[in-house]
Amino acid sequence: MKKSISTFLKQPIKDNTNRSANPSVTRASTILFNSMQELHQHEKRIKANKKISYYSYGRYGSSTTIELENILKELEQAYHVFLTGTGFGGVSLAIMSICRPGDEILVSDNVYGPTREISEDLIKEFDIQAYFYDPDDFNDLKNKITKKTKLIIVENPGSNTFEFQDLSKIVKLAKRKKILTFLDNTWGTPLYLKPLKLGFDMSFTSATKYFSGHSDAMGGSLAVNKKLFKKVMFFYKLSGYRMSADEAYLIIRGLRTLDVRLKKHYENTKIVINFLKKQKKIKEILYPYKPGSKNYKLWKKYYSGANGLFSIVIKSKNKSSVVKFVNSLELFGIGYSWGGFESLVLLQNLKGETKYTRIRKYFRFKKDEHIVRLHIGLEDPKDLIEDLRKALTYIK
Repeated sequence: MKKSISTFLKQPIKDNTNRSANPSVTRASTILFNSMQELHQHEKRIKANKKISYYSYGRYGSSTTIELENILKELEQAYHVFLTGTGFGGVSLAIMSICRPGDEILVSDNVYGPTREISEDLIKEFDIQAYFYDPDDFNDLKNKITKKTKLIIVENPGSNTFEFQDLSKIVKLAKRKKILTFLDNTWGTPLYLKPLKLGFDMSFTSATKYFSGHSDAMGGSLAVNKKLFKKVMFFYKLSGYRMSADEAYLIIRGLRTLDVRLKKHYENTKIVINFLKKQKKIKEILYPYKPGSKNYKLWKKYYSGANGLFSIVIKSKNKSSVVKFVNSLELFGIGYSWGGFESLVLLQNLKGETKYTRIRKYFRFKKDEHIVRLHIGLEDPKDLIEDLRKALTYIK
């Protein structure tokens, strides 16, 4: 019987030994075998990506992480999924597995801050050069390709500013030039977009966000095609990037309600945006909500849904009043990350360089246009709107 993805997420393998509806949490370093022959045969199965229920050593994972890998393989339609202990570990795993001295990579200018940092600062120490392209200009990407270009890194939509790119055009160009491709799909999740089916070589999702959904676990998921499996596995086994069994269990728990939660996040977001778009103090809402706009068309072209993350642009020469707006919100927590059950807010500093951010090269917003990122949680949207209404009065 063919099951929908919603049914599949509710039916992961259960713990039949203990009669539990949930898988067991298996913490292990040493894995025991009955003979040397059995150990060697099992390692051959792992190398060939055959179906297994345990690894040969705890550094690669346990039966709990394998259960999560199998769920995500189905969700991503992937040849294999590698799990990392943090979300960003998956980005690092992709770059360090693929790139070698003398290579060049092309990176979308609107990527997550740490992705920019590893591209701009760390890998140059390994003689790997990163160049950043304008996410709103496909020709800029095309013109920056050289014979040394090894990898194109895309985040869609862009971090904080939420530009949508024409993904199929990027994939076609990369395949024609024999360049590998990576997509950060944390915003869309493989529930709403399957990058490998589009032709990307690697699909990354921060499991810390919507996969977990409860703001209590960290992890990353890097889904790959058959072509890259051995190359990524080689570095994965040596790097020790594995996810713990406890984190895997929490993420499996979160995945069971992924579809239900995302629908509610989206419903709440539409209600909140309907209020925000009428507020004169808000110049722009960075979210695909306007039919006919470029971002809306590209969202509809590739995604089957949306979520609760977006930014608003507040035009004000009085930055302290924008800070007061953020600080006065009672139902929006001030903190990093997103994708949990709760609403969050952050005033983003994208125009200056700090310890944690690098200056964007392509940035259309002016000095008096402040970007405030909002994550709309699962609270009653009427309460969130009332909170925003009161806070907006502080903006001058």
